[in-house]
Amino acid sequence: MEIKEGYVYHIKKEFFDLANDDMLMKNHDGNATRPHYFCLKNEEDGIIWFIPMSSKVQKYKVIVENKIKKHKQCDTIVIGNYRGKDHAFLLQNMFPITEKYIDHIDTVKGRAVRVASETRREIIDKVNKIFILKEKGINLVFPDVDRIKKALLEEYILL
Repeated sequence: MEIKEGYVYHIKKEFFDLANDDMLMKNHDGNATRPHYFCLKNEEDGIIWFIPMSSKVQKYKVIVENKIKKHKQCDTIVIGNYRGKDHAFLLQNMFPITEKYIDHIDTVKGRAVRVASETRREIIDKVNKIFILKEKGINLVFPDVDRIKKALLEEYILL
């Protein structure tokens, strides 16, 4: 499967078993899966970064407003457009993943829909800032992405 930047994907339950991280947003119960925004792919190590999305926009708008009041900015949540509706892109919950755990691309009437370009740009800018801060020892992401990435890389090497 070709993974395309800026599209939304669903992931397999097995990923959550491997990651074993309570800070990850889980798939819904039953056969439903949670869509994720593909953020960027590191060509060097094959790791893909996914950002969970939420339709609970009002809830996250309040969180964004509170962070802006307290810190003058919010780099961990982006309210943006997907399929003509606002969604909350939860950068604070992003995580690494490999293609093995991607189930399928999200479609509407059989066609994949790309996240709006302005939203994509804002997300990528903020993700890059989060990575720079992480390198400086400031972690804005809830899941243990280093441990998850290590498990993915170890699995990848064993294949």
